[in-house]
Amino acid sequence: MVAAGNNGRYQATNGYATVTSPGNDPYVITVGAMKTMGTPTRTDDLIASYSSKGPTAIDAVAKPDLVAPGNLLISLEAPGSTLYNQYPGNRVPYNYYVNGGNTASSASYLTLSGTSMAAGVVSGAVADLLQMSPRLTPDQVKARLMKTAYKSFPTSSSTTDPATGITYTDQYDVFTVGAGYLDLEEAMESTDLAKGTAMSPIASYDPMSGNVYLTDSSTAVWNTSSTWANSAVWEPLSSSQALNRRPCRAAMRCGEAMPFGKQCDVGLERHVGFKCHVG
Repeated sequence: MVAAGNNGRYQATNGYATVTSPGNDPYVITVGAMKTMGTPTRTDDLIASYSSKGPTAIDAVAKPDLVAPGNLLISLEAPGSTLYNQYPGNRVPYNYYVNGGNTASSASYLTLSGTSMAAGVVSGAVADLLQMSPRLTPDQVKARLMKTAYKSFPTSSSTTDPATGITYTDQYDVFTVGAGYLDLEEAMESTDLAKGTAMSPIASYDPMSGNVYLTDSSTAVWNTSSTWANSAVWEPLSSSQALNRRPCRAAMRCGEAMPFGKQCDVGLERHVGFKCHVG
């Protein structure tokens, strides 16, 4: 389990190609961060603007694999730790979780944000999944979490940093949300068992056609059957959205290390490809 990183606000590429080591490992589950918006339902949740996006630099691995809650999460704190001492404003008041409690800061809980928080949420989901099905392999766990992930997202969302006044706009494409939003209930109800690795695919650009394709490893389970078709795993669409109506901004780094070319508007084309219109 690896955090995608918190470089999604890198303006030179609109946050794309900012997932670095160890998140670029095609075998690991690389996790981006979502904002829960302070509500119990996930239908209003949005991607955190700082969440790093793929594809990875140089090797162009399609990352992240999943997204999960990672913004303003409250968890246990170690009194006297560096975070506890340096961020007193992040300490949680007693009245947040104690009925009739006062506003004094608790020494037990702290609020933090980041893809590292989201990775911890997915780690907990994996623990639950393995407790129920202890014979699942790491590849089977990754594949099932990706396939059963919640895939209904808005086309885009924007947030403005109050400190800088800069507005960040995110598109909900496979390089931003991966295979979707962690859905533990669906994963535990699923009985699908992957036969093969769950290596993350490689994003390959065809300059002749202007398409970007997800190229699967020959050892991977992806596209070996209808159950594991790329369209079933990497289609972050609501039922009301047509496949060719989801534009995304994919700013690929230029140069010999990643000769993807210029910034382009990308929309999911058919099952595994992207139609790129170079601007």
